[in-house]
Amino acid sequence: MLSAQILVLFLVSVALADRYHPDAKGLGKLKNARTGVGPSAAEKTAQYWYNEALNGINKRQARLQDDKVARNTIMFLGDGMSVPTLAAARTLLGQRQGLAGEEAELSFESFPTVGLAKTYCVDHQIADSACTATAYLCGVKNNYGTLGVTGEVSRNDCPASENTNNQLESIAAWALKNGKDVGIVTTTRITHASPSGAYARTANRNWEHNGQVQEANFDPTRCPDIAHQLIHTEPGKSFKVILGGGRRNFIPNSFTDEEGQLGLRTDQRNLINEWRNDKNARNLSNAYIWNRDQLMANMQSPPEYLLGLFESDHLQYNLEADKTTEPTLTELTEIAIRSLNRNEKGFFLFVEGGRIDHAHHDNYVHLALDETIELSKAVERSMGLLPEDDTLIVVTADHAHVMAFNGYTQRGGDILGPSDSVDSNDIRYKTISYTNGPGAREQIDGVRPDVFDEDNAGDTRWRAHADVPLGSETHGGDDVAVFARGPHHHMFAGLYEQSQIPHLMAYAGCFDTISENPPHCNTAHALRSPLLTVLFIVVVSLVRTLFR
Repeated sequence: MLSAQILVLFLVSVALADRYHPDAKGLGKLKNARTGVGPSAAEKTAQYWYNEALNGINKRQARLQDDKVARNTIMFLGDGMSVPTLAAARTLLGQRQGLAGEEAELSFESFPTVGLAKTYCVDHQIADSACTATAYLCGVKNNYGTLGVTGEVSRNDCPASENTNNQLESIAAWALKNGKDVGIVTTTRITHASPSGAYARTANRNWEHNGQVQEANFDPTRCPDIAHQLIHTEPGKSFKVILGGGRRNFIPNSFTDEEGQLGLRTDQRNLINEWRNDKNARNLSNAYIWNRDQLMANMQSPPEYLLGLFESDHLQYNLEADKTTEPTLTELTEIAIRSLNRNEKGFFLFVEGGRIDHAHHDNYVHLALDETIELSKAVERSMGLLPEDDTLIVVTADHAHVMAFNGYTQRGGDILGPSDSVDSNDIRYKTISYTNGPGAREQIDGVRPDVFDEDNAGDTRWRAHADVPLGSETHGGDDVAVFARGPHHHMFAGLYEQSQIPHLMAYAGCFDTISENPPHCNTAHALRSPLLTVLFIVVVSLVRTLFR
């Protein structure tokens, strides 16, 4: 009987595994003929990447002197938001506004500085969201599938991840050590790869709850699961704002959540209750919320600590969400800023539009572009809440996708429709397609079917055409765009390693760990009062209320 129960639990776990990022079929089995040269031993150390980032900072210091200090630093991350995704999303936005489309702009595309970041991992040409999160949040490149550890830790190497010499600190930890407050916001599970980069150290991004560590034959007391790390270890336990999905990783598998979904924890611990008990024991005001009504009730006066888990799994896609129960990314961003901005020393906030990536993996181009527009709305709201000379805002992506914006479509053509040209068999094709993924259709005698003849053509979940058939579309190895606004925005121009990003942000905010005595970080500048910022938010709120 017991063995049968174990088998059932294993099958459930497999079914609930991250279908968007499965272990690639044959990964590592076929070696590229040109892979004789791999990463150097130095690249597996943190110091290599710290030195690389410091060289980048030193080069940029001479470009333009800026005496301002970024009291607040915000990173907006569009997961999988490739450059073609940006171009297509702005076109969709413009067409929704009744324009031809191509001339439109996403909110952050007007930022004064734009750069490009290289996204490869230490051991992979094309990255996943774990090694990239380690780069843009910890400032060090590492191995595919690992989080918050150096390149000395290979995927699934629990013992190596226990070595403190291999463990990294994130920009969130740097901010906390400098008296700032920290928050993380995402439309994915809060234990998913991107947000986890702010607080977790693990040899496998998929070890989100204790059962997954045990399935890998490791002891969760030695290699704690990601949810446990968020609630019980630094820096996660000190985050003032935690908003996203993924309730199932925090509650027992014998317990149903507020929406009737079972938890996944096999240790029978309720980490949500443990979070509340910790805050109550220290007389800290706190609230756990799980729906939009509760979030809006706390909007004007958030508690000191706020934990919001709005779905058992990821948040719903914006186009499919129940707007009465599920908050938008813009609303999540606003309450985070209102909460964190009460700290006179400022804050670091990470905001992720994570479902751009998921839609791309399914070749759901309409959903991917809409989620990109939702991220743009959240950025715009943050710009309205915080003065430009007080806050550095950086918008970027972790990696690209293999979405192609192709054909010779005329100006103003429906971005979700057909190209003006046809293939060599006179078959129509979409302006947006993919080089691989589940959207591949079976060819008959070498002729591709016309996707516009399908019964669900035009639906939200109508898959764009793909070439190579895969259960899940892959990431791309392209460079990703970096947009910056606020103090020291000029530091983000050019082409650079993705691992430089958190160091550049912390440099602007005078809490970097590798720079020595940056010229703008003297006492007079560092003690700038946030009073004007608070007044600015109050005025914006009053104006918005009057003109609703």
